Amino acid sequence: MVRTPMTNTDKLTSIDPRLADRRQIDALLAIVARLRDPEYGCAWDLKQTFASILPYTLEEAYEVAESIELDDMLELREELGDLLYQVAIYARMAEEQGHFDFADVIESIAEKMIRRHPHVFGDATFASEEEARASWEAIKAAERRSKGERHHISALEGVAQALPALVRAEKLQKRAAHVGFDWEALDGVIEKVREELHECEEAVANGDSFNARVHEIGDLLFSCVNLARHLNVDAEQALRAANHRFEKRFHRVEVCLRAAGLSPSAEHRERMERLWETVKSEER
Repeated sequence: MVRTPMTNTDKLTSIDPRLADRRQIDALLAIVARLRDPEYGCAWDLKQTFASILPYTLEEAYEVAESIELDDMLELREELGDLLYQVAIYARMAEEQGHFDFADVIESIAEKMIRRHPHVFGDATFASEEEARASWEAIKAAERRSKGERHHISALEGVAQALPALVRAEKLQKRAAHVGFDWEALDGVIEKVREELHECEEAVANGDSFNARVHEIGDLLFSCVNLARHLNVDAEQALRAANHRFEKRFHRVEVCLRAAGLSPSAEHRERMERLWETVKSEER
């Protein structure tokens, strides 16, 4: 008897039978279809395009990140639902235009994850996490080549322009490091940060043009991302956490000022600075 090869969907459902139950997904897709129905749908949903929804998608992704940072599982559940709705409506619009549908999206990511994990879904074995990561990058590079991109493809190809600048800087640096273009020791990275800071100071002292100052600040930020990467710190998450700390501390300063019948202003700068240091010491 000839055996039928196991498909990727078979592999998934054999791992977890719940993955074969599409009732909840079908309900969501039915809701999206109704919202986009030309006769009975919602006017707002009907007028949306890929471009018009993009800002909402980015906003939802950041709200997912915030709920994780706040360790708020109920909020995370809701935000993940909002993000999933974005995927569903994109897929619906693509289906309406004859490009692909939601099932194609699922099939694409399922095949990709199976392909990129040969040690889980295949016979490959890796001696270390580093070997597994190298395999992942090699498979991704092969995928880019298979899409018909340039024969002499750049190591930096495929890092999306739309990513937040800190995230994109880190990804570019990792790509370059993967082909050997990287600092050998942390000392060199730290010295580079000092060098870029000194060049910023020189730009100010010399009265350089605004564009020159933008250039130097950009180099400094890029080198700081490099330092974060070498310290195994996610620069974007680190800055988001710093923003949260600043907000929390400044709100506390405002509360203290209001208790004294004052409000934040330049004339109370010294008092605000003293309160700021007090708030920081209380945190410690």
